[in-house]
Amino acid sequence: MTAPFRFPRFFVTNPSPCPYLPGKSERKVFTELSGDNAAELNDALGRIGFRRSQNVAYRPSCIDCTACVSVRVVTHEFRPNATQRKLLRRNEDLVVSACKPWSTQEQFALLQRYLNVRHPGGGMTEMDEMDFADMVEQTPVDSHVVEYREPGSNGRPGKLVGACLTDRQGDGLSMIYSFFDTQSPDRPGLGNYIIMDHILRAAAADLPYVYLGYWVKGAARMQYKVRYQPLEKLGRDGWTRFDPAERDAALREAPASPSSPRQVELATILRK
Repeated sequence: MTAPFRFPRFFVTNPSPCPYLPGKSERKVFTELSGDNAAELNDALGRIGFRRSQNVAYRPSCIDCTACVSVRVVTHEFRPNATQRKLLRRNEDLVVSACKPWSTQEQFALLQRYLNVRHPGGGMTEMDEMDFADMVEQTPVDSHVVEYREPGSNGRPGKLVGACLTDRQGDGLSMIYSFFDTQSPDRPGLGNYIIMDHILRAAAADLPYVYLGYWVKGAARMQYKVRYQPLEKLGRDGWTRFDPAERDAALREAPASPSSPRQVELATILRK
């Protein structure tokens, strides 16, 4: 006999300044992920554009704006271009490990360095080790911290240069938050590499999608996501692919050094 399913209760945050589009405000709808059906609920909500942060699933619910669009890569059809193949070869020596969702001091130190360079003054720079532990460990679903390390020596692990908090869903991998060494002269483009590594590993595991969070039309620092093709976006008619003209326009707006996926901060929901 299965436990009865309890329909989730949804809540809406108060409007706050949009972190992507000047002059706009953002609002989110969210629900708690708890109980025996948390993973199934997270899977179902993920397919309709929700994202997870700790034990909360959320999505934008802005009154006068629909710029935030959920996107996912079709893994089996992904073919890296020449630049992407070069990046894969440059980093093929990295040791990749899927670790249980336990935070470490080494991970937190890397996160702090990443935030200080990529997002100085942002809300996440105020995180302490306990906040980071909550971010990683408070998960009711199948989560891992995927670590990227330099080759080790004498039986000791090498330097941690990248990490990604990743959920395994029924139809793919969801990249919750990634961070990496932004100042290594020998490894530019680590953020791009981490995304491609997830795409290729998902395809090898016969998982059809990698969820990259939200693409924000008009926000230059979010346009990098269209580099990973084929890319689907969620709209009123369900999941559809980017048309070539829209993809090319987004690529023209993309900065040379993209941010990591899923920079949306949930301080309005999660701050204690």
